[in-house]
Amino acid sequence: MAHLPHRFSGLYVILDPSVRPDRSLGNVLTAAAAGGAKLFQYRNKTSAMKDAYAEALPLRNTARELGVLFIVNDRCDLAMAIDADGVHLGQDDLPYTDARKLLGPHKVIGLSTHHAGQVKAASQLQPDYLGFGPIFKPTSKLNHDPVVGIEGLKEIRPLTGIPIFAIGGIGVDQVRPVMQAGANGVAVISAALNVSDVTEAVQKLIVQMPRPVSPGS
Repeated sequence: MAHLPHRFSGLYVILDPSVRPDRSLGNVLTAAAAGGAKLFQYRNKTSAMKDAYAEALPLRNTARELGVLFIVNDRCDLAMAIDADGVHLGQDDLPYTDARKLLGPHKVIGLSTHHAGQVKAASQLQPDYLGFGPIFKPTSKLNHDPVVGIEGLKEIRPLTGIPIFAIGGIGVDQVRPVMQAGANGVAVISAALNVSDVTEAVQKLIVQMPRPVSPGS
């Protein structure tokens, strides 16, 4: 799939019901979009398919109405069932080539990477974007890969021209240095969900991002 300028850059909001089970993900999506977020991922690692489908479908419909990208974490079957814009695959998920066969040439596929070897291997596959991290210690994930830090991001940036979203423990104060280290965008969970005013929080994150952001720059 051809990389569209600016499509895979900026703020990437991950909607995970386990982070704030008391909060409506639909309300979070709407509020984050109002703040300027244009890329969302639904991540649910615990629910049965039926329950995940029931939760994800209205989110997908809301995203379509708002004109923002909506991607499903891990599960190609769920992404296909709700006609999501694509899927984000971890290192232990369905291989990229098989996912591409299932989803076709026009859906978005992103890949998680955690070190230089994975970045090089993923880059050969030409996904639409890479997730890289954790940059800092995540607050929403107990069993995470080793923290790579900003230096780790700087080291892998020259290895690929594919857009990179940095992820892991990134708050408003870390956005600018992470972007300056070579990320095209920043993926957040707690920084968008564990806040009193989602729209305001998203605006504060986005204002820290240099403009324009060009994939592979």
